[in-house]
Amino acid sequence: MFKVALYLLITVILTIFLMPFFYTVSPYQLDPSKILEAPSLSHLFGTDRLGRDMLARVLQGGQTSLIIGFLAASISSILGLVIGITAGYFKGNVDRTITIVIDLFLTFPTFFLLLALVSYIQASSLILIIVISITGWMGMSRLIRSESFAIGNKPFIKILRLSNVSTFKIIFKYFAPILAPIFLISFTFGVGGSILAESGLSFLGLGINAPQMSWGSLLSDGKAVIDIAWWVSFFPGLMIFLITFCLIQISDYLQGLANSKEMIKN
Repeated sequence: MFKVALYLLITVILTIFLMPFFYTVSPYQLDPSKILEAPSLSHLFGTDRLGRDMLARVLQGGQTSLIIGFLAASISSILGLVIGITAGYFKGNVDRTITIVIDLFLTFPTFFLLLALVSYIQASSLILIIVISITGWMGMSRLIRSESFAIGNKPFIKILRLSNVSTFKIIFKYFAPILAPIFLISFTFGVGGSILAESGLSFLGLGINAPQMSWGSLLSDGKAVIDIAWWVSFFPGLMIFLITFCLIQISDYLQGLANSKEMIKN
């Protein structure tokens, strides 16, 4: 299942970013004579309420959703990694302070925190990346903190610290390779979560706004005509499902791989 999910994920991503070079229909072109046309050979994904080609719009919206998802997950994962290692390595007051900050963030439901932030800020791709990153680092930092504690208590780490080996070298040469599987697992979950967060905000009208588009905003556009034009919502929703499903399968595989290696070590 892992290989199927990986190949499917790569195929969808390459299609989203490369197909517009060959399928040159504009996602913004209005055609009053083709309003809400069902999928056909001339319009594979049908058209929307303004006669715009849905395939072109799904491709364009997919680029926005994927860029936001991957960049937000990258930033939040790196932020969580740095904060988690800092807490686990230095311990003491540093750890207690960081733990308090993490707990404060975790007291607010993530999606409602997102809603609160974007309701006061004019949404754009950059703003959504920043906001989703700010609200998505806590899970990663908790996992990394826990593992960093365990690594920091290992005898060879204590010997390195007593030998005055630099903190930078200890973290990057010894902590990083051990923490890499956890980082990758959290990152893949984070990408799916970021895409869903962006889609949810855009669906509620608090994310990407016209003339820009994302899969979430396309879903929102289609909810008014879902009874008579299922395709307007179906294809953006299908893309979100495929991406998140593939990422979850990849995460599960990586987690199983990491667990099996841990069992072999023990």
